Amino acid sequence: QVQLVESGGGLVQAGGSLRLSCAASGRTLRWYGTGWFRQAPGKEREFVAVISWSGGSTTYADSVKGRFTIARDNAKNTVYLQMNSLKPEDTAVYYCAVSTGWGRRTDDYNYWGQGTQVTVSS
Repeated sequence: QVQLVESGGGLVQAGGSLRLSCAASGRTLRWYGTGWFRQAPGKEREFVAVISWSGGSTTYADSVKGRFTIARDNAKNTVYLQMNSLKPEDTAVYYCAVSTGWGRRTDDYNYWGQGTQVTVSS
């Protein structure tokens, strides 16, 4: 079992930055690919970014490429999502999830956190 807790969300103006954290307990994140997803009201949960367990491979959604950076610190069992140049359309609940594999689909992931709200005002 893996328990995931997201933090770092909040209200920010367009153009601002936030850093989200995903802290794991129960089992180490070291052997899992870890992804960030987001879900806006009335929309389906969508892929944002994923990082391999080694940190050597990352993939981003086109909508966040060049603005968001995913990173991990396995010693702290934590994965981060640095979000810069935020836009109102980035407003959503952000979730982290872990996978024994790799992917962009929600079905690829085994464990999920409860989410943290990010609101970007115009």
